[in-house]
Amino acid sequence: MNKITLTILFSFCISVLSAQIVGTVTDDQGESLPFVNIYLEDSQEGTTTNGDGQYELDVLGSGAGLSASELTYTVVFQFIGYTTVRKEIKTKASLYKLDVTLTPETTSLDEVVVEAGVNPADRVIRATIASRKANLDKLSEYTARFYSRGVWQVKNAPEKFLGQEIGDMGGGLDSTRTGIIYLSETISDIAYQRPNNFSEKIVASKVSGDDNGFSFNTAIDANFSFYENTLELNTQLISPIGVNAFSYYKYKLIGTFYEQGKIINKIEVTPRRPKDRVFSGLIYIVEDAWQLYGVDLATNGEAIQVPFIESLNFKQNYKYDEDYQQWVKISQVIDFSFGFLGLKGDGRFTAGYSEYDFTPNFTKTSFTNEVLSFADEANKKDSLYWEEKRPVPLTLVESNDYLKKDSIQVIRKSQKYMDSIDTRSNKLRLIDPITGYSYTNSFKRWRFSYDGIFNSTSYNTVQGWNTATGINYFTWSDDDYSKTFYAFAKAGYGFSDDRLRYTAGFVRQFDRKKRAVLSVSGGVETKQFNASNPIPSSINTITSLFFERNYLKIYERSFVDVAYSQEVFNGLRLWGSVSYEDRKGLANTTDQTFYPKDDIEFTSNNPRDPQNLFPQDPTGVEDHAIVKTQVSTRINFGQKYYNYPTAKFNIPNDRFPTVFLTYEGGLAADEDRFNYTQLRASVRQGFNIGNKGRFNYNLTGGTFLNSASGASFIDYQHFNGNQTRVNLEGNNLNRFNLLPYYERSTNQNYFTAHAEHNFKGWILGKIPGINKLNFNLVAGAHVLSTQGNQPYTEYSIGLDNIGWGKFRFLRVDYVRSSGLGANDGAFVFGVSF
Repeated sequence: MNKITLTILFSFCISVLSAQIVGTVTDDQGESLPFVNIYLEDSQEGTTTNGDGQYELDVLGSGAGLSASELTYTVVFQFIGYTTVRKEIKTKASLYKLDVTLTPETTSLDEVVVEAGVNPADRVIRATIASRKANLDKLSEYTARFYSRGVWQVKNAPEKFLGQEIGDMGGGLDSTRTGIIYLSETISDIAYQRPNNFSEKIVASKVSGDDNGFSFNTAIDANFSFYENTLELNTQLISPIGVNAFSYYKYKLIGTFYEQGKIINKIEVTPRRPKDRVFSGLIYIVEDAWQLYGVDLATNGEAIQVPFIESLNFKQNYKYDEDYQQWVKISQVIDFSFGFLGLKGDGRFTAGYSEYDFTPNFTKTSFTNEVLSFADEANKKDSLYWEEKRPVPLTLVESNDYLKKDSIQVIRKSQKYMDSIDTRSNKLRLIDPITGYSYTNSFKRWRFSYDGIFNSTSYNTVQGWNTATGINYFTWSDDDYSKTFYAFAKAGYGFSDDRLRYTAGFVRQFDRKKRAVLSVSGGVETKQFNASNPIPSSINTITSLFFERNYLKIYERSFVDVAYSQEVFNGLRLWGSVSYEDRKGLANTTDQTFYPKDDIEFTSNNPRDPQNLFPQDPTGVEDHAIVKTQVSTRINFGQKYYNYPTAKFNIPNDRFPTVFLTYEGGLAADEDRFNYTQLRASVRQGFNIGNKGRFNYNLTGGTFLNSASGASFIDYQHFNGNQTRVNLEGNNLNRFNLLPYYERSTNQNYFTAHAEHNFKGWILGKIPGINKLNFNLVAGAHVLSTQGNQPYTEYSIGLDNIGWGKFRFLRVDYVRSSGLGANDGAFVFGVSF
């Protein structure tokens, strides 16, 4: 039998044994019902209605045969809140239209067993909680086929957002500035093994308006199970059937109904305290099995502490699997709405699960740290493929979005269109010489920019008023910025010290997989003694001019620096640099201040002698030259990652700490006494403690091997202090809130420990009245030990998530310190993003 004959025979068999059932599902008022689950009874063939209530159910040899060309199917229509409908059809056609009307479920309390003084809903919830672990075990490992669709749309979008023109958002906005700004679909094969093993291979990916794009819809991000005690959504939300659920929820039995001969309990879930990290809505539980039949639960941005999210709704539907005697999730819809600074919209992520296998026989090699990968040509599937494989049909709006954006994609990638857009954005404005200017050639992928002086003007007592400007050149290889090149030349001038300084260099990124980056730079510049730059120039400008407190301490270096970094292999990243530096000390040249005070004077620029007790050394630096070498590595144990075709995205892993190891050495070009060697190690980790918040710590220890007799103060280990009582960096795990900036700098052994716990509403959320503020209680401790000194300690208690409406980025701490002679206490104000 030749190939042509086989093809004809196969096509004939397909036409005889396959059919497509299509239709629309509405309610008893004639309104379309989105996301109704539709499947063939006793099979894994299934689909879901789209947002317009339409469905397409492809079947292949699944019916009971009546004749060689007629098959019988039993189609099940299941939707939370509505009575399940079963339709038996007989058809000879390859296309069968079946419209169905669902009626609201009729619940009854006749089957409810009521005990005196016992809430019948509580009885069901307690039994479900008792069975929670057993149900988790039944669903502890499986493989499945996964389908996802993500849609974001905005309404009445402003012309500008945060001062930047937002255009038509890739062609998504119409004349009313409303429309879809993101539409994407994926089909993938997934594997899961509780608690942390997950693998997903995307076999098909489609992004509206980008035929070369890869979707960011993933199964791991949609893997929400209400059988777990908590669900992580930026914070830990309590499941209504978690072990501590009764401390957070009240329950009411709305009624019961029958499904496949089983009693389904419909229970209303209400938070005991509305500002807790909780849900509200309905949960459906199967009597006796104590398994989930469905959930329809909502939360909001206050609960998850993402203020621009206004609402977040989870809808999950389950189907009974006879083979495994378990109700399994077959669909999930997450609806959300958002609004921030005039930009409003909503979105939906639809997920469908099919072809479950709960006995997958995993081995030790079944899972790796690669949790997401793409099949070859995954983003090159044509429309015929998607029409055949897409389990949920597109809505009319989604179809039009694909058609519109796919048609304008060619235009928008043309040189003519890109040049027209660039011509508009490249116009020179009157204020550009002050604020900066950028010229872009999008088609040829390069950009030239000029730095204005507005953002770089500051004041310090060494340079006085100083400003800087520069030119920059940036080019990229493709739309994914796989390879980039950046070159710069900058110049700065200090008006008081009458000194022009300049730097130039380039940065080359070779790829986005290993993040291989080479940088070369050189010139003359001022630097803070602490290379971590703990004192922002803007803060120092304010404290100097208004309060006569010049905390910034700087020196000058003429340098050439070469650095290279890359990820050697997954979990191990390496940095290396070599530099030549000619260092010179700088002294104060001005004492200008807006409000002179009789009892306060500017301090010296010598960080070791701020009170100028030794005026013969006003700079803190003995001029010298040195060659510095630094090699650092970061080790992320068990690091998991998304492997995109053009990039690699690492996923933070709370289970293991991150380790940093650093070697730093200096070889003096003129005097051996400036030679030094420092070894440093850090361990950092953050993890959630159930629903009780998140704990973070950072431990660092180091030693200088051969510098007891010298080393420049520049090369000492400096610690990030804070004398301004303001923290604008949002980092509390690498600084001391009350420590003077250079008080404990050392060239000997040292150890620091920072720890902080954010209770995320676990305490304040339970206090009536206070819980309405939605603040977070934060507690911290900080320790610094240096050789030959009494340990310095800080303890703090503070409030996070302070603000109003959607603006909640403020934080205040009360800090007590000891170890510098007298105990000290102060409030520290800051930001937290």
